[in-house]
Amino acid sequence: MNNNDRKIEAKRFREDAANLAFEREHPDHVANGDEQKFASAKYMMSFTKGLDHDPATGLIKDRRHFEAFRQAIDNGVVEPFTTRVPVPTAQDRRMWEAPTAGVVFDLEGPDAQAVTMPPAPPLCSDELTFEMAEVYELALLRDVPLTQFDGKGPSPKLTDSITRLNAMEYAQDGFQGRPRKTGANGKLTPQTVFRGSSPGSDVGPYVSQFLLMGNADRTGTLSVEDGKVLYGAQVIDQRVPMAPELDDYMVDFTDYIEVQQGYGPAAAPPGGQNLAGQPYRFIHTPRDLATYVHFDALYQAYLNACLILLSGRGPGMATPFDPAFNNLSGPGSFEVLTNAATGDTKQTNAGGFALYGGPHILTLVTEVATRALKAVRFQKFNTHIRLRPEALAARLDKAKEIEKAHPEVCGCLSDTFKGLKDTAEAINKHNQSIPAPRKSADTYLLPMAFAEGSPMHPAYGAGHATVAGACVTILKAFFDTSAMLAEVNGQVGWFTAEQLGPKPKFIQFETTDDGKKLAKKKAKCPLTLEGELNKLAANISIGRNMAGVHYFTDYFDSARMGEEIAIGLLEEQAIGYPTDPFVMSVPTFDGGVERIGAR
Repeated sequence: MNNNDRKIEAKRFREDAANLAFEREHPDHVANGDEQKFASAKYMMSFTKGLDHDPATGLIKDRRHFEAFRQAIDNGVVEPFTTRVPVPTAQDRRMWEAPTAGVVFDLEGPDAQAVTMPPAPPLCSDELTFEMAEVYELALLRDVPLTQFDGKGPSPKLTDSITRLNAMEYAQDGFQGRPRKTGANGKLTPQTVFRGSSPGSDVGPYVSQFLLMGNADRTGTLSVEDGKVLYGAQVIDQRVPMAPELDDYMVDFTDYIEVQQGYGPAAAPPGGQNLAGQPYRFIHTPRDLATYVHFDALYQAYLNACLILLSGRGPGMATPFDPAFNNLSGPGSFEVLTNAATGDTKQTNAGGFALYGGPHILTLVTEVATRALKAVRFQKFNTHIRLRPEALAARLDKAKEIEKAHPEVCGCLSDTFKGLKDTAEAINKHNQSIPAPRKSADTYLLPMAFAEGSPMHPAYGAGHATVAGACVTILKAFFDTSAMLAEVNGQVGWFTAEQLGPKPKFIQFETTDDGKKLAKKKAKCPLTLEGELNKLAANISIGRNMAGVHYFTDYFDSARMGEEIAIGLLEEQAIGYPTDPFVMSVPTFDGGVERIGAR
């Protein structure tokens, strides 16, 4: 092929990718109607953090401020946010985060507005009442070891939370909406509560193995249970700083208002969130998981997972790639391949690197995060503009005052409060028990794990969850998701059934010694790669719920949108691989399989 022919083919490839993207239907973006329904009540069900708030009700002082904010969003230009939206005066005000990212364009993957999310549960729905109760309950459980969530216990606090949740209308009706994992009787159990919704999320330990384990190094000094992930010749430590117990914030209404004004952590309750001098440990409690997702680099959990899985290309865990192109990238040079149908063997002298190999997937698993963030910003700001759980808790705390000042609310808040009253009373008791230097308070405010509360953008969708869905989908596309965690001839890794032999030793890693160490234990049921990747996406997403900044639907719908983004990107990439036919089989979060191939 001469240079001109290649030039024409390259142009045709770009046109084919553009046509594929063009053929995708751009959906309607539909919100739940609460923004308009409660407009006259100072937009009480919308995200207003950063505007000027009334200290008596917690609502904004002037509805026109929100309308200016909304107009700036619709305008799609950053300048109005800095000059035309009325905000409180303070030097340490926090900035809204990327409110215009959803209107830009990309050259690869679905357009940011070509994917969407269904309406979030509205006020007065059993679903919203239940998921607000879940966020409250997770706040109460922040210091309960996550090993108690594995059906091992009992934990009186966890038992009480499950009892309260199972008694609610949404649970009694069988979770008609976004489903929850349940036991055989359709009820939440210690093994299923607060888990993800996808296959394998309720199997084994609550925490994904990819947030705990490391891999063996080339010097022979590190083992998998040391929790050190190889990053080239360096290592990444899986441990996190151990935040003090009951290190909760914003339970006093004055503190809550100050944070809603958009003031920074320095203006939060005395002392702020100070981790100075705190020891490190493995993720052992919900508070540890909240700490992880407070400071993570957003895609780092999936980069770490990819590094663990790829370590088999050297001395470590020999994770197989998707069988449909394992011959292109999986085996190392001079390995023997066996044809399962004929039994014939052959030797391979080529392996993937720039194409189908380690650098290829490492790039994709991080690259897809930028597409996810842009798409979710359009949902957050331009479509749903959903208030954060901290704000909904404040609405419930001031339900009487708000309904008196705004009769059009007509019992919506008080009815929601009644639906989760037992949980709210437990929160009230908790808030009054928080030790100094925090302020104990007789409120139903949501105790926050972060001094600054939620980020400066709306709740729905969730950035962490959308990125989780996208990045995990890339990993599921490249690797053989049927592989199981086991120990074979002293080597810990992810093995297919054919590699395991007649007496497989299935294992799992759990925290011990108050999270200071990992222990390798026998697994009751094998942990599959699909299940642990699904669990990883759920852990990171629901870890944000544990901090108090998101609801369950933020995880559920955002992860699926992220999955759609990753599949779209892979479909476009596949057009560019014309010489070696292959098919990627991608297990979805809902249990189906998407097949993507070069064409």
